[in-house]
Amino acid sequence: MQALKVAQGAASQTSVDRAAMNAMAAPSIAAQVELGLRRLCKTVVVITSWHDGKRWAMTATSLSEFSKDPPSLLICVDKADSLHTPLSAGANFCINILSADQRAVSRRCDEGIRRSARFAEGRWGSGACGSPYLCDGQASFFCDYETHFEHGSHLILIGAVKEVQISGGIDPLVCLDGAYGRATRMPD
Repeated sequence: MQALKVAQGAASQTSVDRAAMNAMAAPSIAAQVELGLRRLCKTVVVITSWHDGKRWAMTATSLSEFSKDPPSLLICVDKADSLHTPLSAGANFCINILSADQRAVSRRCDEGIRRSARFAEGRWGSGACGSPYLCDGQASFFCDYETHFEHGSHLILIGAVKEVQISGGIDPLVCLDGAYGRATRMPD
């Protein structure tokens, strides 16, 4: 950089300095991705599992439909999250879509809460595979573990949907710009 300043002379030094300052002030690509994704509205879910005699849960927004035939869903779990352990071992899991009035359940299943206390909020049942499910959530998808792979900071899992339970009208809890919200239909 210094050689460039000398070669271009004093008239160009200001523009080079400005470019260097802009480069230093520009957020990393990871920070830019995070800022960009804050503009993506996502449904809030709680992913649960039963493994080694213990119930596991975490709040997430990283869910996607993967295949209609066979019915499959895709989830992403941070390797630092406690749920990584049972899921990477091949445990079955349940994806619970929260209702707009279930913010307390979402907060309770956040990684900052002890695993044993995560089921203190909400009305929980147990599916045939043992995975806990939220009895009055928007929908619960019981999935058999199919496969997973790791990429960067996350474990990416595919689950074969074996059962679906639906409750109430369509009113999911959503997350936009790091805050909870409610989805509303726009008039035609």
